[in-house]
Amino acid sequence: MTFVKHIVATAAIGLSSVYAADPARAQSAMTILPIAEGLEAPWGVAPLPGGGLLVTEKAGRLVYEKDGIRHEVSNLPEVAVVGQGGLLDITLAQDFEQSRELFLTYAKPQENGGAGTALASARLSDDGSRLENLTELFAMKPGSSGGQHFGSRVVEAPDGTLLMTIGERGDRPAAQDRSRHNGSIIRVNRDGSIPDDNPFVDTPDVLPEIWSYGHRNPQGAGLDLEGRLWVSEHGAKGGDEVNRISKGSNYGWPVISYGEHYSGEKIGEGSAKEGMEQPEFYWDPSIAPAGLMVYSGALFPEWEGDIFVGSLKFDYIARLSGDPLEEVEQIKTEETARVRDVVEGPEGGIWFISEVNGTVYRITP
Repeated sequence: MTFVKHIVATAAIGLSSVYAADPARAQSAMTILPIAEGLEAPWGVAPLPGGGLLVTEKAGRLVYEKDGIRHEVSNLPEVAVVGQGGLLDITLAQDFEQSRELFLTYAKPQENGGAGTALASARLSDDGSRLENLTELFAMKPGSSGGQHFGSRVVEAPDGTLLMTIGERGDRPAAQDRSRHNGSIIRVNRDGSIPDDNPFVDTPDVLPEIWSYGHRNPQGAGLDLEGRLWVSEHGAKGGDEVNRISKGSNYGWPVISYGEHYSGEKIGEGSAKEGMEQPEFYWDPSIAPAGLMVYSGALFPEWEGDIFVGSLKFDYIARLSGDPLEEVEQIKTEETARVRDVVEGPEGGIWFISEVNGTVYRITP
């Protein structure tokens, strides 16, 4: 992609460069402020209404910080810290201000010595010191050894159901095997029960939690302004994707892809096949996409409905817009080193995690 304009953004630390392919929509000035520093492998962030934040660290810690005071939250689930696995995403319930309920995804140790992606709910205590009523809502079957491709993000849909992404755990054919959870997006109710309208709930030999399948390693997920689910997925060598998820659909991995294996060998049958969904956008070469957020436009009206995706490989935040979807801007600064998560805060700021810097930042005008 050729970037046709260079603009300078005002940042908290020095000057930072922002490259835009669409100068009419580019934001010429923004402030990037560190909100929480000194974190160890931060993975997911949840800004809190009324101020403060919760942030997961992959090694199995949940950090609470507000007004410069930080502590570790106790009573977390047991976490398998292996390879890409550990304590992963955190999402606040839509009614958090009343219920103080939140959702966590993590790699759960399993009896066979392996691990699988799991989902739990809990209530954050009034003082923010511990989790209460910790409840496992879902654990993938059967799990496996190795440390690859756990996913995992969780979002609460407008109807109150939970959608969680799961990678194929490095077992490529399993993404097409609906008797396993590998390479799927699952949907459960807030109590962990299975919704009656899940697409395969009455299909023999298919796990009833599955909402979509054929995914490689979706590490970003967010709802658009119409409540539809979008995910960002790691391809192999090329073929990272942004997909709009529809009920019961097959997203093709490893049968179709716009990338190739790291060895240079062809993947599957090509880039398209009947009955398999096409991505809304893909990157080649791969950017290693992580957190995904669809922006409301609260503080940056010109970005309303745009999709923001963090790049782990090339250290920037991609802004995607239009129909067909295009990458129209790269927010690339000292602060955007290995962007693990991107979310919108309750005040409309864009919050993101730099894994390299061990810091949560906030972008505002």
